[in-house]
Amino acid sequence: MHVPDGFIDAPVSLATGALAAAAVATALRGARRELDDRAAPLAGLVAAFVFAVQMLNFPVAAGTSGHLLGGALAAILVGPYTAVLCISVVLLMQGILFADGGLTALGVNITDMGVVTTLVAYGTFRALLVLLPRRRPSVTAASFVAALVSVPAAACAFTLLYALGGTTDVSLGKVFTAMAGVHVLIGVGEAAITALTVGAVLAVRPDLVHGARGLVRPLELRTSPGSPPAPEPVPARTPAPARRSARRVWAAGLVTALVCAGGVSYYASTSPDGLEKVAHDKGLDSRTEEHAAKGSPLADYQVKDVSDARISGGLAGVIGVGVTLAAGTGVFLVVRRRRAHAPTPAAEAPAAGSV
Repeated sequence: MHVPDGFIDAPVSLATGALAAAAVATALRGARRELDDRAAPLAGLVAAFVFAVQMLNFPVAAGTSGHLLGGALAAILVGPYTAVLCISVVLLMQGILFADGGLTALGVNITDMGVVTTLVAYGTFRALLVLLPRRRPSVTAASFVAALVSVPAAACAFTLLYALGGTTDVSLGKVFTAMAGVHVLIGVGEAAITALTVGAVLAVRPDLVHGARGLVRPLELRTSPGSPPAPEPVPARTPAPARRSARRVWAAGLVTALVCAGGVSYYASTSPDGLEKVAHDKGLDSRTEEHAAKGSPLADYQVKDVSDARISGGLAGVIGVGVTLAAGTGVFLVVRRRRAHAPTPAAEAPAAGSV
């Protein structure tokens, strides 16, 4: 659903750019509370993983494909504020290095794919956890539904932006019907990927899943039926194994991302994604502008001057994972450092409440 340059006019593009900048600024502040010792090491990996899986277009209908948006997955794993930053980093890398998603439309894409998907998904996720039994399977089920809902929500948000600043004269009803219809199908794929990923991390280290942290505490009640001091030894024994296990989770995630981007992406569907298909069928792309980064050595996810398409695409994917991981980790390290340097009372109060 990467919106190219020329789909949305300049005034609306500027307005969404300002909105996206405000959202990122808010996310930078909110992420300080989310990026604790558990989330901080994984946040950059989540951005790299989303980048890798977005390369895996899957068929959803005749001549149409879809790919992960990632807002729901990131929000559930590392928190909604950090998720906005993750998706923003991914979109920035894709736009600058791979000519995917317009540069003047960066605000549109961050607003649509980063902010809308994250807010809708995480709001749905938390609401479902209130209604569902407080068990780990509920987290996986809520992840599935939240991701499923977030994709058509993003499609509706694009339709609204098109209604405000579309550069072509196409019926709003036709755009809405086409976008909502195909993105409901894409949402099923998004939901499956999100639920599988969250479920996999949940099975190994539930404490690393931001959305499941409230469900981990009841496990301590079994070991301390009536005495308050009983849970105390558990935190004292866990730090060393937790760190080793977190490194294994990080390594497994990185290997998976590299395999997806460097190898599996070659077998991804070559059909246009939902937005591209609708744009072509309905004439939304009649004023598409040439991408400013079309001359990039990694444009269209191919390494320039490498003739073998399979090797070229694989190398581009691996480079993309590495660059996104480095950029995301750098951002989150800075945010984490600011949290560490925050005034002591403000910093220690949340930590004390979470133990």
